[in-house]
Amino acid sequence: MAVKMFAAIEAGSFGLSMKIFEYQDGKMRQIERLHHSMDMGTDAYTLGRIRDEHMDEIFRVLRQFQAVMKEYRVTEYTAYGTSALREVSNTLLFCDQVEQRTGIKIQVLSNAEQRYLNYKAIAAKSETFQHIIEQGTAIVDICGGGLQISLFDKDTLVCTQQLRLGLLRLQDQLTQLKADEQNMESLILELANPQFSVFKRMYLKGQKIANVIMVDEHLSRYLMKKTGHEYGQGFWNCEEFNELVQKASCASRMEVSRLLQEPEDRVDTMLLSGILLKRVMEVTGAELLWVPGAELCDGIGYDYGEQHKLVTKYHDFEKDIIASVYNISKRYMGSRKRSETLEQLALAIFDGVKKIHGLGKRERLLLRISALLHDCGKYISISTMGACSYSIIKSTEIIGLSHLEQEIVANVVRFNHDDFEDSELWLRRNVDQQTYLTIAKLTAILRVANGLDRSHKQKFSVVKCQLKDDRLIISVETEQDISLEKGLVTERTAFFEEVFNVKVEIRQRRITREA
Repeated sequence: MAVKMFAAIEAGSFGLSMKIFEYQDGKMRQIERLHHSMDMGTDAYTLGRIRDEHMDEIFRVLRQFQAVMKEYRVTEYTAYGTSALREVSNTLLFCDQVEQRTGIKIQVLSNAEQRYLNYKAIAAKSETFQHIIEQGTAIVDICGGGLQISLFDKDTLVCTQQLRLGLLRLQDQLTQLKADEQNMESLILELANPQFSVFKRMYLKGQKIANVIMVDEHLSRYLMKKTGHEYGQGFWNCEEFNELVQKASCASRMEVSRLLQEPEDRVDTMLLSGILLKRVMEVTGAELLWVPGAELCDGIGYDYGEQHKLVTKYHDFEKDIIASVYNISKRYMGSRKRSETLEQLALAIFDGVKKIHGLGKRERLLLRISALLHDCGKYISISTMGACSYSIIKSTEIIGLSHLEQEIVANVVRFNHDDFEDSELWLRRNVDQQTYLTIAKLTAILRVANGLDRSHKQKFSVVKCQLKDDRLIISVETEQDISLEKGLVTERTAFFEEVFNVKVEIRQRRITREA
């Protein structure tokens, strides 16, 4: 198999990084790593923009990255911005200036996308990941803007939540409070404990967490070096880690610098990470900590290899997205049986008209998510379910989805209940043409699926869809009376027929039981 080269670039709160990977025989190997430290995060969180002198520095470093890519003959790259660029007020202008000055196009990740790639970075580091998450596990991702906790139980993602406990946010608050070495830990815990308490009450609920996997940009460099555990490098038991944090908290900055083998100007940030991580382990009751040394660039590289079938997959990440959506639906009292029926019907229709809808695997996933969350708005109001569903989905983090994809799902669920035509002008003004068409097509499919199960009784055991000329024939097997579905589905198919220019025909094949 030929060797494929790829570059992953991160513009983060604490600097610019680039890794160059090569892919061969289903494996990804890092062959170069470049990092330039600079404090973009403080600019973003305090000024709301990147200072001019930092802009010039960014241009210079990215040109250097380009030169290195040319040396390695890298023709494909992906560059992502993280929380710092999400916070600035002129994100679009920033990205445009970078592209005009350097030729590098930076895309800004949503928080859910960023955490999802960090999660893939862990999987890319070691097959140990799959073994660890078979037990109750919390992935703790600490960055400048926030702290994310993702819970796994029996290899399934249960939930993911962001706490506003980012390192730069906390540093800014500590500066305002004039914290010193003696009271820093107590002030951090006073700021953090209310959020940890809410998280524990709402999401742990007796769930046993045996392991914590930690990702950050500072303390990880030290913690990942530890050896001696049966699983390999980077493993700490709870007592060892607590002892390290306690020792560092009581020492001077110079002593901590020597202990952690890091420059003194990084000590405060590393201590913040340690104190937060120690508190997470106390809240969850975890006994084992694993620090794989994963970085966002690793996740970007793994994601590229996965999309282009260049790496062997050890974990089904799409399954995790769906698992987290199931838990969101459960939180808002959704009916799992009804949602699964709607999902089955919607996917059958999607696959039945694949020759004419022009949508791909990613849109199929968005349809699945829309079906599973179709009734979440009833938690607030049955009469305004569409609008309430839209608000819930827009306000709920769905791991792995971009802001745009979340907007698509929110609108598909909304217009499954509300008139599409009444909001068509608003939609055209707020999304681009391609997004508008995707929303229209997925809405049309979900409406028909909803009409087929109008009684909420899951009457169909088998559903087959076949496109013949200008008709979509939906064949269902059931021994029950489907007069209601046949009668009411007509009003649900009108929009489908307008979008796809095909008629919907329902045929019933009764199941005969042997005597």
